Amino acid sequence: MSDRSDARGPVSRRRRTTISGAAAAAAAAAGGGAGATGRQAGGSQVHDAGDKPPQHPARSEPRDEVQGHAGDSRDVSGQHSPRKETSAVEDINQRLSCHVLQESLLSSASGYSNYRGILNWCVVMLILSNARLFLENIIKYGILVDPIQVVSLFLKDPYSWPAACLIIASNVFILATLYTERRLAVGTISKTTGLIFHVINLSSLLIVPSATVLSLTSITPVGGVLSLGVYTTLLLKLYSYQDTNRWCREIRQAKAKRMTRSYSCPSVAQSNGSAVHTHVSYPGNLTHRDMYYFVFAPTLCYQLNFPRSPRIRKRFLLRRLFEMLFFMQLLVGLIQQWMVPTIQNSMKPFQEMDFSRMVERLLKLAVPNHLIWLIFFYWFFHSSMNFVAELMQFGDREFYRDWWNSETVTYFWSNWNIPVHKWCLRHFYKPMLRKGVNKFMAQAAVFLVSAFFHEYLMSVPLKMFRLWAFMGMMAQVPLAWFVSRFLNGIYGNAAVWISLIIGQPVAVLMYVHDYYVIHYGSST
Repeated sequence: MSDRSDARGPVSRRRRTTISGAAAAAAAAAGGGAGATGRQAGGSQVHDAGDKPPQHPARSEPRDEVQGHAGDSRDVSGQHSPRKETSAVEDINQRLSCHVLQESLLSSASGYSNYRGILNWCVVMLILSNARLFLENIIKYGILVDPIQVVSLFLKDPYSWPAACLIIASNVFILATLYTERRLAVGTISKTTGLIFHVINLSSLLIVPSATVLSLTSITPVGGVLSLGVYTTLLLKLYSYQDTNRWCREIRQAKAKRMTRSYSCPSVAQSNGSAVHTHVSYPGNLTHRDMYYFVFAPTLCYQLNFPRSPRIRKRFLLRRLFEMLFFMQLLVGLIQQWMVPTIQNSMKPFQEMDFSRMVERLLKLAVPNHLIWLIFFYWFFHSSMNFVAELMQFGDREFYRDWWNSETVTYFWSNWNIPVHKWCLRHFYKPMLRKGVNKFMAQAAVFLVSAFFHEYLMSVPLKMFRLWAFMGMMAQVPLAWFVSRFLNGIYGNAAVWISLIIGQPVAVLMYVHDYYVIHYGSST
């Protein structure tokens, strides 16, 4: 046994003494896992099969520490390890030079993108500047918020509710559409007769409420906007309802063997909770329950089977309800405290046609108007629509997309109001493309229809026709072309934000200002 040990000893020592610093550095660069593999492979090379490795005290130390001792020791020739010499040279070089080739952080070539601190600074400055404006407003005008005054915006006479009665009367048009579709489904009326009924019914949804608002002096502008908004929404819903049922009849007339839903209304996976709701097929969907679910659902596009959530989340529902109440009070307070005094102070420059003062007043009005518009967007599209969707277990909650990142005008209009965008795409834009209309003309037609409804919702309740909203919407067509052609990236996004701040909100403020001049100009 001792002979074998003596014979093996010099060989083992020879292998250990001839391992150079370069080999140790290569082993360290190979990583922990590779090092373990290397140790196993090395053991198989040093020791023959069936022999146990020699027991050394240094074997229990970490490998890096052992390599460090080996690097500090001298080899057989008595020279220093190359690794130590390299470390010494690098240390000297670091002390001699402290500069490297690099760009400044604010340069675009640096690739730096973490500006969170600057964003926080902008938020702090925004809060401080608006706090100063709020304090200045309180000192100048005092407390102007009056919740009781809000009631007078909807009602002139507490015993007369014309706007509410007009909204209740909309059930006539809903039932007319339902019964017309039932007659068409069973074939008691012809396709042409059904089309005439739908045209008359949908046209009445525009004519009847507008004529009522214009003829009745007891309807306030706010009540008129609310009632006309309900009728406009109902018009889009009922058009989608009759359009979808017409597609179902066309499929049935094509002698489909089994029709569970229209091609335009695909089925929804059962995993989203729709398994607890029965799926219907045409004409089984022509019921009062189905019709009124669609009327109150937060969507403008009808389909036979909507995606449904599995249950009502009470905490989510209460949070949305709290947001609705809070932001409604905030909107009323900002309008009474900030908007109304600014509008009243802007009357004189407009009457005197002082152009510089007019521009200054419009810019001053644009800031609070834009802030109120942002709060209204969150209140309506997030809080209110999610509250209704949760209450009705409506599964599709995509009411908006990231419009704030819009780099083109068309992207903004396609993503800030998803229900309207889906309706335009499904029932107006794509049908025009299928008829051979080019994309630009189809987009211009969509903007034209949108401009009409904006003007309709502003001019009729205020009982004055200025075409500010119509021209503002139609101006989006050349603006969209200019931004997409000449501005890209952050410049396009800045152009979209500027158009939102001083574009269409200014047109709305023009209506409000003209209304105040007509009705209260003499008393100011």
